[in-house]
Amino acid sequence: MELGDIPKPSYGPGPEAPESSTPGLVAMAHGFLRLVQPNPLPVALRAQEPSGAPVLCCLSFFLSQLLLYELGFLVCAAIGVLFIILMPLVGCCFGCCRC
Repeated sequence: MELGDIPKPSYGPGPEAPESSTPGLVAMAHGFLRLVQPNPLPVALRAQEPSGAPVLCCLSFFLSQLLLYELGFLVCAAIGVLFIILMPLVGCCFGCCRC
């Protein structure tokens, strides 16, 4: 069986990020995400549990590491909840009391 003249494939560079019409907004979003969550997910912590240790101890250690990982998002969520609750309350006080 003869295949004839099959050219060798030419491979280009790997996939690239698509061009954006708002590069400033994309850079700002990526900067925010790097600021809020700079560390990678601690997946390997579950596999490194000490032998003979109680499961509750390992679970609490893993949860503490996971909460430390998510600390940036938790702070942002707390600020958002405070903003959602306090803004209407302060606006109502200013509107009703006219201070």
